[in-house]
Amino acid sequence: MFKRFEEIEAWGKARELVKQIYMRSNEGAFSRDFGLRDQIRRAGVSIMANIAEGYERSGTGEFLQFLAIAKGSAAEVRSHLYVALDQGYLDRKTFDSLCEEAQSTARMISRLMEYLRGSAIKGVKYES
Repeated sequence: MFKRFEEIEAWGKARELVKQIYMRSNEGAFSRDFGLRDQIRRAGVSIMANIAEGYERSGTGEFLQFLAIAKGSAAEVRSHLYVALDQGYLDRKTFDSLCEEAQSTARMISRLMEYLRGSAIKGVKYES
């Protein structure tokens, strides 16, 4: 299935989301709200990190646990985006775009989780 975590589509999608989060949180008043800026960045990075770490663990069960954490971090990003919107750090178009990216990432993670649950693959690097 995958030889490296970089091949996982959900990880790549999360990487794009993190790029957007960093870009937007470097602008204007958002860049000066250190608490929110740092928290939303950490949540975004957590999505990527948990997908990667879970993949490198010993089996499907652990990978699923880390994917669940990554999916939770995607929800955390969305929650922080509401704060940024309410504070006027993001306009509605940017907010909607980033929310959709976070939701799309979460859906990809969910599909991967469903696949792994239904798969006979249980081994170390998820190869059949």
